[in-house]
Amino acid sequence: MIPARDKAEELLKDAELCNPGPWADHSRVAARCAERIAAACGDMDPDKAYVLGLLHDIGRKFGVKHMGHIYDGYHYMTELGYDEAARICLSHSFTIQKLEDYIGNWDISMGQQEELRNLLEKLEYDDYDRLIQVCDSLAGIAVMDMEDRMADVKRRYGAYPQDKWDKNLDLKTYFEEKMQQDIYEVVGKE
Repeated sequence: MIPARDKAEELLKDAELCNPGPWADHSRVAARCAERIAAACGDMDPDKAYVLGLLHDIGRKFGVKHMGHIYDGYHYMTELGYDEAARICLSHSFTIQKLEDYIGNWDISMGQQEELRNLLEKLEYDDYDRLIQVCDSLAGIAVMDMEDRMADVKRRYGAYPQDKWDKNLDLKTYFEEKMQQDIYEVVGKE
């Protein structure tokens, strides 16, 4: 289950008031990209894609956190009864589906890490998981070239696992083949 579009926008606005920052505009860009790609695919729901893109980083509502935003977002959406949005809060950072590939600070307890690891291992990714992962890699505060976005993350955190880099490029190719269009044209990158 996911919230209606207007409810998702309300949740993001509330979260942004709690923790202002560029993450909220990043979420809006990811949502617009997801909506456009889903529409071009023809077999995905653009409204659902938009909502999932909008809420993928909702855990940032609870402060400046790294891995903590995944944990907080998953639990926040679960508590609200939005299990599909909770799933995306968990899956969006893990294209390889291994907790160890996380880029950033591990700012949650060992017990919380183990909880995320167990949840992640049980997921069977679908096209919405993959869509938000690719959109997360396209979205800054505007649509970015994916390799520039990944290089920016690498610059800020000092590393970017090659298998994750390659997987993001594979996801881009996957959606381009599915749409039969260039992803940058679909999302309106200037």
